[in-house]
Amino acid sequence: MNKELMKAITVTPWEKVEIARHKERPTAKYYIENIFKDFIEFHGDRLFGDDKAVIGGIASIEGINVTVVAITKGSNTAENIERNFGMPNPEGYRKALRLMKQAEKFNRPVICFIDTPGAFCGVGAEERGQGSAIANNLVELSRLKVPVISIVIGEGGSGGALALTVGDRILMLENAIYSILSPEGFASILWKDSKRAKEAAEVMKITAQDLKKFGIIDKIVREPKGGSHKNPVKQTLMIKEEISNSLKEVRFTEIDKLLNERYDKFRKIGI
Repeated sequence: MNKELMKAITVTPWEKVEIARHKERPTAKYYIENIFKDFIEFHGDRLFGDDKAVIGGIASIEGINVTVVAITKGSNTAENIERNFGMPNPEGYRKALRLMKQAEKFNRPVICFIDTPGAFCGVGAEERGQGSAIANNLVELSRLKVPVISIVIGEGGSGGALALTVGDRILMLENAIYSILSPEGFASILWKDSKRAKEAAEVMKITAQDLKKFGIIDKIVREPKGGSHKNPVKQTLMIKEEISNSLKEVRFTEIDKLLNERYDKFRKIGI
């Protein structure tokens, strides 16, 4: 039995949910600051405003110029409120798409970090076109003419996560989760009882190990024992190495081949 399966046995899906949501788990902002050099953040969707749940800009890694886009939570209560607990509004997704199209113009690979319970479902978000913003990202990412590498570092909730996860390489930290909705939401809809969330986590197949088995993600990135928050520095180095390896795999792929492989990838997994 391989190491990934052994880890899946020793840590239950619900325990992974709790680790993915841990208040001390490193945020996408932390990884951006410690993985990339010369990061310059850009703001606004050029339509409505700037969504602080989404960080984006240009940077470099191992001498390669890239565009970085991330859905991020806060590292404390005040920052969580400022960043809407990692739940983007439509302007966040439009900002992300603006930066990804800019990356295409200047031939920069795109690196996406995902950590969100899901897109914000407030009335204002719906009035400003939340659904169409997410759908537009899916369409445009599927045909973006530069490499796209996405990594789920905590929660990957619903279409709010998928909007940044149509990538040529999809990575996932071993204690991260990626699902159609939260276990609490699943339990409330299916069993009319949110208290059965622990049971829902078992049946939803939301762990990195499950998703790797189904071919939805490409690689599991190991975490320090106990989770990323136990050794953020070590985790940062591990993520940086995997991003660098993924860039080597796709950076010089001829664009038509890259797009065809991306199309085949997502047709195969039914997204």
